[in-house]
Amino acid sequence: MPSLLAIFLALYSKNVLLSLFSGTILGVMVLNDFALISTLEGTIDLFTKLLSTPWILKTLGFVILVGSIMALIERSGGVSGFINYILNKKEFVKSPRSALMISYILGVVIFIETSITALISGAVGKPFCDKYKIPHEKLAFVCDSTSAPIGSLVIINGYGVLLLGLITTQISQGNLQIEALSTLLDAILFNFYSISALIVTFLFIWFDFNIGPMKEASYVKRENIVVHKNQSMYLMIAPISLMLILIFVFLYITGDGDILKGSGSSSIFYTMIATWLFTLFYYVGSKNMNFKEWSVTSFYGAKKLFMVSMILVFAFSIGSVTSELKTGQYLASFASENLNVIFLAGILFLLSSLMSFSTGTSWGTFSIMIPVAIPMAVGMDANISLCIGAVISGGIFGDHCSPISDTTIISSMAADCEIIDHVKTQLPYALISGVIAFILFVVFSFLVQ
Repeated sequence: MPSLLAIFLALYSKNVLLSLFSGTILGVMVLNDFALISTLEGTIDLFTKLLSTPWILKTLGFVILVGSIMALIERSGGVSGFINYILNKKEFVKSPRSALMISYILGVVIFIETSITALISGAVGKPFCDKYKIPHEKLAFVCDSTSAPIGSLVIINGYGVLLLGLITTQISQGNLQIEALSTLLDAILFNFYSISALIVTFLFIWFDFNIGPMKEASYVKRENIVVHKNQSMYLMIAPISLMLILIFVFLYITGDGDILKGSGSSSIFYTMIATWLFTLFYYVGSKNMNFKEWSVTSFYGAKKLFMVSMILVFAFSIGSVTSELKTGQYLASFASENLNVIFLAGILFLLSSLMSFSTGTSWGTFSIMIPVAIPMAVGMDANISLCIGAVISGGIFGDHCSPISDTTIISSMAADCEIIDHVKTQLPYALISGVIAFILFVVFSFLVQ
């Protein structure tokens, strides 16, 4: 009920903050048997707990710092310099197709963290959208359809750490004679939704096929930060390169020498602080801007993303409520009886999709469904890697479609378009990839049993 209220209210009112808050309040009311005083106390306790949780505070700090860094990079003229280099010196971008393809390539190459992937591909893509009058909904679709899918395929990131930990736990608890890493690598080959989404997005760019609401999307000029003209592209490349390098460094440090055991939230937060300070010394030291310009631009960027951080707080709150209500376990229980093994992977994909769509989190879906999928696969003598791949695909698919997902919100912000417009325009393409994935799970259930 809370998830459905939030989703339908978001689609109807186009006010995501109000929708998430309403869903959260309904969830707290259900947990407290609709008692008014208990609901009020429960709501206060919920947000107190959320805002005292280290990884959530680091995530919110990350969003604010990203706003500052991206604004500073734009203000420095680095983005303009990069675009000038591509347009005039190398002529990589000559058409709307190649304008979106640049963002697609960046989205695939920068696979370390989904939010950073979407933000960088969006920052680079926006000026090209303005030059060629491309609707920003198309850019948001490209950002969203590359960030999470590629992140779940190239698992040297937070996804890999979480999935490996979940699989290892199930293997040890079930005394299974399989190796966790090799099982995960095999499961990645069965991540059919992510593979399909990347292919569909590439075809969308190459052939410019517009279906559903995307046909009605039109270019709207956005307000841009005033930038210095004819500046070096290294003003953009240097901080972004540092950002990507420091992610690995801090993963190594927080993991005590093991990157796969590093803290994703801490690593990203520390990376953003270091990159933000780097822009101070780099831009002010090179006299690209004075300290006042740096401070004002940094504040402007942070202010611009403050509302996004508020949306994330409420996205986390409704995720916490649905977890307490055991929404995931309730959905998973439907698949535990009277199910033919041939349809197990397909059903796990659909359940994971529904769960991720309802809760707005692929991470939470993995955490709930992996412990369900592996024992079911063992008990029904099904292919374990195929079932894990179905859960991964479903988690990404539902998260991709959900208007209350943090990746949906960040992709919309990166492309500078309305969240609901992004959801509506990308949904038909996501459904195409989802149908393809479901068919492949049923087919491969015959082939690999």
